[in-house]
Amino acid sequence: MSTTEPVIFFIDRCLGRVTVPKALREAGATVEIHDDHFPQNIRDEDWLIEVGNRQWVVLTKDERMGYRTSQLLSIVQANVRVFVFASTNLSGDAIALTFVNTLPKMTRFALNNQPPFIAKIYHPGRVTPWINNTKMLRKIEPYTR
Repeated sequence: MSTTEPVIFFIDRCLGRVTVPKALREAGATVEIHDDHFPQNIRDEDWLIEVGNRQWVVLTKDERMGYRTSQLLSIVQANVRVFVFASTNLSGDAIALTFVNTLPKMTRFALNNQPPFIAKIYHPGRVTPWINNTKMLRKIEPYTR
C-alpha cells in the first residue's frame, strides 16, 4: 500500500457503534463500523478475511486475537492490519480520545509496515508493534503444513 492511498479504519463490534467512530470521524478519519457490514453473530475469522480483502485497518480491543490460531490464520490469509487497544479500565470516551491521539501514528504505521501485523495502542497515545508479519507467519507455520 502506498502512502498516498487513504486508510480506512474498521471498528470492531467490541468498540461500539457511536463514541469511537464519531471521535475518529471528527478527527478526519474514514471509518467503517462492524454492524454496518456484518451480522452480530459472524465469526471473527470470517469478517477478518473480508475486511482484509477490502484493505481496511482493524481497530479492536480484543487482545485474544493475537493468541487464537484460527484468527491469526485469517489475518495472514487476508493480510490484515490490526491495532489492538491494550489499556484497560478506561471509559469509552477515554478509548476514543486515545485512538484520536494515535490516529497519525496508526496511519503511518499502517502505511509503512508490511501486513499482516498486529500492533498495540496504549493510553494516552502510544503505538507499539506486537506481532509483525514474520513473527505471525512463524506462529501459524505448524498449522499450515
